[in-house]
Amino acid sequence: MNSSETERFQAFFEDDNYIEFKNYLYSYIIRKIAVNKILESEKMTRVLELGSGLSPLVNRSRNIVYSDLSFNALKILKHRSGSGMYVVADAANLPFKPGTFSHTVCSEVLEHIEDDRSVLREIATVMKSSGCFIITFPHRKAYFAADDHFVGHLRRYELPEMISKLQHSGFQPMDIKKILGPVDKVTICVIIYIFSMFQKTRENKIKKKSYLTAMNPVITFFKFFNYFYSAFTWLDALIIPRPMSTVLLIQSTLSDDFFS
Repeated sequence: MNSSETERFQAFFEDDNYIEFKNYLYSYIIRKIAVNKILESEKMTRVLELGSGLSPLVNRSRNIVYSDLSFNALKILKHRSGSGMYVVADAANLPFKPGTFSHTVCSEVLEHIEDDRSVLREIATVMKSSGCFIITFPHRKAYFAADDHFVGHLRRYELPEMISKLQHSGFQPMDIKKILGPVDKVTICVIIYIFSMFQKTRENKIKKKSYLTAMNPVITFFKFFNYFYSAFTWLDALIIPRPMSTVLLIQSTLSDDFFS
């Protein structure tokens, strides 16, 4: 992200309404369910969630390390949740010893980073030999549009491209799951447009208690709607062919070659 985009999102971090909207968005709900379903069947010792921001996917416990480049995001996250550990760090230069983590989750992060290969190599370095790496990413370059620009995406990935990057970084992909489909792309474009309007209103308004009170029913409706809509978008991802998916999940382990 450039400096103006960073300042814009830093301002959102201080807005409880933004956090509520983000944490109950259908796409976040689906990604969180998918990640934790995998982790439930795993024997975890210490877990790293890279680029957690304000909305981590991994269920909170004392064995979780949330890491992000934003000090403000982790400060607010710690204040809101309390459990777990919080480390401000550059994903391309992680301050952890080799073999620290049994599991690492990196969801919707790599597309924001210029040198994504260096991040994958860092993740491989800090993981145990028997560890599990879970990544989700925006799929298909043909889907790149205004919504990607708005959220600071530098790119979208083709599946063979991501598999190649993982393999060259020392990972062996074990499973690939469809997370979201074309309905998501249409929906998120509409949401970004509405959110842009909300942003302008927020920047131009005078902060009053009446405004905050008025937002309460909107947030309540948003939560209710997204729980149902997440089921619809999950079904969309389930029935469409994988090449049409907008978000994919890959579960990997470290390859034997990484240690040779």
